[in-house]
Amino acid sequence: MNYALQSAILGETMKNLLERDLSVHRTALNLQAYRQQLLASNIANADTPNFKARDLQFREAMSAALGGRQGGGPPLALMMTHARHLESKPGTPVDAFVRYRSEWQSAVDGNTVSMDAERAAFAENTVHYEASITFINGLLRTMQQAITGQ
Repeated sequence: MNYALQSAILGETMKNLLERDLSVHRTALNLQAYRQQLLASNIANADTPNFKARDLQFREAMSAALGGRQGGGPPLALMMTHARHLESKPGTPVDAFVRYRSEWQSAVDGNTVSMDAERAAFAENTVHYEASITFINGLLRTMQQAITGQ
């Protein structure tokens, strides 16, 4: 086998390995970013009457994403009985794993946001997000060292 062909095969194999390893962390980062948006929305609406706090079921969403299946199956199509009706747009596959948070303390205005719980979840999610970034950086650094032969 000639050198060019060996290099091409090795390059393709390394690319596939890198893609496989990065896909797990990329999925985790996307889910953590989505969860961070939900938590920020909860915090922003802490004083909104009748606002219901929501959170992402991260483990279930991650399992579904890595298993290649989507949360809620195909979106339900709505019947349009008039030409001027608006079309329904399906949500993201992650929306199937968003749940309303349990009410910690009843509020007179119907709001279910607990600032202590939101801050704790926000901080925890931030730590997990930064850990995912650290894992990706380490993986890329290791791959670069393997390529350069250091």
